[in-house]
Amino acid sequence: MAVIVFTKILISLLGTIFAHPQCLDFKPPFRPLQELTFCVQYKEFGCCDSTRDNQIMQTFYSILDHFDQQGYETCAAHVQDILCQECSPYAAHLYDAEDPSTPLRTIAGLCEVYCRDVWQNCRSIFQYMTNDKELLALESNKAKFCRQLALDDTDYCFPHLLANPSLNKNLGLVTADSEGCMQLCLEEVANGLRNPVAMVHANDGTHRFFVAEQVGLVWTYLHNRSRLEIPFLNISKAVLTSPWEGDERGFLGIAFHPSFKHNGKVYVYYSVEIGFDEIIRISEFKVSSRDMNTVDHRSERIILEVEEPASNHNGGEILFGDDGYLYIFIGDGGMAGDPFGKYGNAQNKSTLLGKVLRIDVNHNDHGPVYKIPPDNPFINDASARPEIFAYGVRNMWRCSFDRGDSKTKEGKGRLFCGDVGQNKFEEVDIVERGKNYGWRAREGFSCYDKKLCANSSLDDVLPIYAYPHKLGKSVTGGYIYRGCQYPNLNGLYIFGDFMSGRLMSLKENHRTGEWEYHEICMGTGQTCEFPGLINNYYQYIISFAEDEAGELYFMSTGNPSATSPSGVVYRMVDTSRRASPGRCNFHPIPVKVKSELVPFTSKEKLITKTTATKRSKVKPPLITWADQNDTTASCRFNT
Repeated sequence: MAVIVFTKILISLLGTIFAHPQCLDFKPPFRPLQELTFCVQYKEFGCCDSTRDNQIMQTFYSILDHFDQQGYETCAAHVQDILCQECSPYAAHLYDAEDPSTPLRTIAGLCEVYCRDVWQNCRSIFQYMTNDKELLALESNKAKFCRQLALDDTDYCFPHLLANPSLNKNLGLVTADSEGCMQLCLEEVANGLRNPVAMVHANDGTHRFFVAEQVGLVWTYLHNRSRLEIPFLNISKAVLTSPWEGDERGFLGIAFHPSFKHNGKVYVYYSVEIGFDEIIRISEFKVSSRDMNTVDHRSERIILEVEEPASNHNGGEILFGDDGYLYIFIGDGGMAGDPFGKYGNAQNKSTLLGKVLRIDVNHNDHGPVYKIPPDNPFINDASARPEIFAYGVRNMWRCSFDRGDSKTKEGKGRLFCGDVGQNKFEEVDIVERGKNYGWRAREGFSCYDKKLCANSSLDDVLPIYAYPHKLGKSVTGGYIYRGCQYPNLNGLYIFGDFMSGRLMSLKENHRTGEWEYHEICMGTGQTCEFPGLINNYYQYIISFAEDEAGELYFMSTGNPSATSPSGVVYRMVDTSRRASPGRCNFHPIPVKVKSELVPFTSKEKLITKTTATKRSKVKPPLITWADQNDTTASCRFNT
């Protein structure tokens, strides 16, 4: 297993960029799907696709129709250059379009020397290129005319920006700050949520997303981000939780059956109290036959229950793999150091605690509610529970299957998990069939129980990455980015830390086999100055998510209490580069809505230089980290 290294630079990914490329549609530039034939200087990267390139070419010929042969030979290059600045990656700067509320220039900003040359030889071209009366009124005065076309920031005028190394070095790569921290931006998607622990989609073509609150409600959001007033699921009366900050019990996970479109089945993971016992319950629900946006609450069938000896380390992830089986991730039973039995629950294969389970819930309408997949690793071990897929885990909080590269399918099916540590290290694992992930012998790469750690027969698997508690004290597992919109992020594993609020990424080095670390920061300066984007979030990163198109989200809150409506869902955005327009289009299947709609209203704002002193981008901690002192107290969903 490759050992992970910390690295300050992802040479293949990051560069220090001082500029902010932007198109006239207020979006990042892109690489055209089809090569441009007219504005060829921007055929590799810019703001025009082949359709717009062809339209600009037609405009070019209509303008030159007004000139004789000599005028054509003298002015054609100038007309082409000026028209093609719409295709520049810096088109928004050239046309003063950064602010959508201000008037758009009709002609790109020209550098003074170049403008004077055009005016001297071809000034008549402008009457065919613009209907700006104020500009045309100055046409007879070279100084005033060129002053009108000048830009306040001369770095961006044409043609100077073409030769400006600070603008063009690493153009189109993910922005990094002076310390090498990768800068991304956010888009607010939902707010006012009470500890949003999960966001999932139904994979049914509707592109709805469903957000679960820890108290036991799941809300339906349509593609336009409006929320249905009636919840998709409401089992708040059954769910065991409390208003205590960091209480790990509650509604913890939800997964839609791969054939949900046909069988309407949904699976949930939540805490209940039966008598004096605290129980983890996995249940199946069916969607209502009368409303596709609510479940039939009478349809609940209990699939599996596991008794919890303590109130923490409840796990909480539940998801389906490409094999069609249901994967369930259960914590080690709670308290510090897995003190149960001789070796702890995680190493004891006769208990389901501290395990990754895999069960078959397909075709279960008759007979047992689940079956054991025939290739489960311990199915023939009389001393082991046959549901176990992997073991030796402490408290895995948020796992995901890699969709694989959209073209090569590289990485498809890999199962990534964040496993919360004890008092020194947090780790990220790739979970594989039958493997032992070391707890309580190991914490990260370090020995925790020295006697167990020295036992070579454990044959435990090391994490692909581990970080010390100076960086964070509670990992929140994420996703490998496989979306369409932001090609620079493809293959990055993006995750976070609940306590420190850090956003982090790992990139596999195929040459060495190592996973290289790079921190993610919120964009500064002009990086996030796009309409609708923000550069700040609440600290307590609870969970990550993918939408049906594969774009990446995370959920965080300013107050980690199940009753505090301070949770927000954010979509992650890379403003350095986007996919070519048209490539990522999808057409959601219409949703029949019977509930009232609650329109989405954003609340978060971009932090600019003038507001930065008034508000921090990550909120200070509100709670202490009791579990790090080896006590039984808990202070989050996955301490």
